[in-house]
Amino acid sequence: MSRPQVAVLGSGGWGTALATHLARVGHDVRLWGRDRELIALLARSRVNEVYLPGVELPAAVTPMADLSAAVAGASMVVAAVPSHGLRQVARAMATSLAPGATLVSATKGIEVESLYRMSEVLSQECGAGHPVVVVSGPSFAAELARSLPTAVVAASTDAAAVARVLEECRSSYFRLYESDDVVGVEIGGALKNVIAIAAGAAEGLGLGFNAKAGLITRGLAEIARLAVAAGGRRETLAGLAGLGDLVLTCHGSLSRNRQFGVELGRGRSAAEIVAGMKAVAEGVRTAGAARILGRRYQLELPITEQVVAVIEGRTSPAVAVTELMDRPQRPEAE
Repeated sequence: MSRPQVAVLGSGGWGTALATHLARVGHDVRLWGRDRELIALLARSRVNEVYLPGVELPAAVTPMADLSAAVAGASMVVAAVPSHGLRQVARAMATSLAPGATLVSATKGIEVESLYRMSEVLSQECGAGHPVVVVSGPSFAAELARSLPTAVVAASTDAAAVARVLEECRSSYFRLYESDDVVGVEIGGALKNVIAIAAGAAEGLGLGFNAKAGLITRGLAEIARLAVAAGGRRETLAGLAGLGDLVLTCHGSLSRNRQFGVELGRGRSAAEIVAGMKAVAEGVRTAGAARILGRRYQLELPITEQVVAVIEGRTSPAVAVTELMDRPQRPEAE
């Protein structure tokens, strides 16, 4: 009996971890990446030393640089590319997709130019004949790749597609919960990166645990405010795609967004930090998009506003903290 064919798009840490996991649970996986040199290295060494060192690719993973060949015939296509590159990749692969192939968005972010969520980008470029399922939650690539227990949410308005993803991706160490709140799950996954930058900056400033806990808690309120305005449900943000992912990203040593914030708090400029990073800190791009979305819905997103101001160099992390603390008093419940 032939093994199911799956394509994973994106040869960074998250894409490599997902390809590794899917091969372990019984799929033949084509791992696509735009960096031909990296793909050639993966094919030879079987280890992604750049983005996921120390993890050997299973034999069922085939690194590929040809996007059309990677997705052809695949019953499930998992997108794990940076948010700013998703539309281009989706457009390029659309005509090569197998009829009815399920698209899984494992990319967290908001398209800066359009303010669309990642599932919307996939649907626009690939058409209604391909159901989209969003997978999000507290999940560091290195831990999933090492088979450490991980729990996430799979969200779609297509119940059958969610059921397929749950069945095809589950394992003894990877648990998926279903949801139909695509908006809430995607807003939670995107905005937690922005709050993680703020929490990291507080850490870099040496402000202590009280300040960090306050930022995380009020950050969650900010995320929920935007999610509800966009059509999501508040209770979704109390789950894995909201609180769970936020806690991991704000505290975890493997979080790129937290580390970006830490360096901001230590006095480095955003441009300098970005220039020294191998992988993308999605919150840097998402912050600006979230600010525009908040203004569109006439919402107060004070932490997001200050993160953008610091990234753009219009204020310092220390002044941003003062601005947040000096805001008018208000009831906690909204």
